[in-house]
Amino acid sequence: MIPALMPNYNRMDLAFDHGEGAWLVAADGRRFLDFGAGIATSSLGHGHPGLTSAIAGQAAKVIHVSNLYRVPEAERLAARLVEASFADSVFFCNSGAEANEALVKAFRRTMADDGKPERYRIICAEGAFHGRTLAMISATGNAKYLAGFGPKVDGFDHVPFNNLNALRAAITPETAGILVEPIQGEGGVRPADADYLRGLRAAADEFSLLLGFDEVQCGMGRTGKLFAHEWAGVMPDAVSTAKGIAGGFPLGALLASELVAKHLVPGSHGTTFGGSPLACAAGNAVLDVVLAPGFLDGVARLGARLRTGLDALVVRHKDVFAEARGRGLMLGLVCAVPNTEVQAACLAEGLLAVAAGENVLRIIPPLVIGDAEIGEALERLDGAARRCKPSALRNAAK
Repeated sequence: MIPALMPNYNRMDLAFDHGEGAWLVAADGRRFLDFGAGIATSSLGHGHPGLTSAIAGQAAKVIHVSNLYRVPEAERLAARLVEASFADSVFFCNSGAEANEALVKAFRRTMADDGKPERYRIICAEGAFHGRTLAMISATGNAKYLAGFGPKVDGFDHVPFNNLNALRAAITPETAGILVEPIQGEGGVRPADADYLRGLRAAADEFSLLLGFDEVQCGMGRTGKLFAHEWAGVMPDAVSTAKGIAGGFPLGALLASELVAKHLVPGSHGTTFGGSPLACAAGNAVLDVVLAPGFLDGVARLGARLRTGLDALVVRHKDVFAEARGRGLMLGLVCAVPNTEVQAACLAEGLLAVAAGENVLRIIPPLVIGDAEIGEALERLDGAARRCKPSALRNAAK
């Protein structure tokens, strides 16, 4: 018999009762160090006093009014994001997939309004992940996600990641823009080269295209800057983001330059729940922390320390780990054994991590961790690696 909750997830037999900071406590009392952060979403960890009080305080006043009316909390959050980024205007939605849908619609509408309706195609990268809607599985291009859902949504072309020659060769008179993750998350924590990102901007300018970055996972401070593309000094036309933007409360956003944003006029796009008073109160509470002086520098410092520790684990356990990669607190271990085996070993050690493509184990903790949590995580990863070795090697590694 099918369960009441649809079986579309392969869930672990583990339920959490409460959490504090980077720690989660299961219903049976076991404590876990959370270096998965709800897939890079619990940016302030668990039970953060600023975030929880902002949500509770707003919920006691008004939760939802719809976008028929002004939402002061959304106006404040948008203004803060504009001030801290390349953007001139922000659209709020509920998820990363919706943010990417809005980006693609905005690119198409911009071209149509400029008298070029034939320019509707978007160039995406192989190994990408842009969401689970019909259009976004087509933008992703992964056969596993497309299987069984009928014809692909037209308008997306795919080229190898980090390959400018292939991208430039794919540009046609129907191309409207480019959509790339500065760091591919689901695809295996694969960072784009800075020269590649700068080359995307140059190609977009040369061929009068629009440049969009999917920062659903790598944005909102995860790499040590508010957005990962900032490391390359590139100015996009639009950025999608979600996940950590509200610390676990559902919220997504499309940030755009005026060139793009001015085409989303009343009636062109919308959402019932996006930009609600409650969601934006959570988003503002997250920005209170992330934009505080020194916080992002701290993320970069902690990320560098964690990366050094992961590199050492690769050297120590070459039969388990092949490579460490990523930036800031968005890191991955390429595994020499099945990543699901390593993930299970981490769970046995009381450490939560997340599997990704290319046999990678994602290490994506809350942004509020400290040196103590990094040290603890590295010890538990070391224990997990020993669990993954054959018994003779395991004994030798002790």
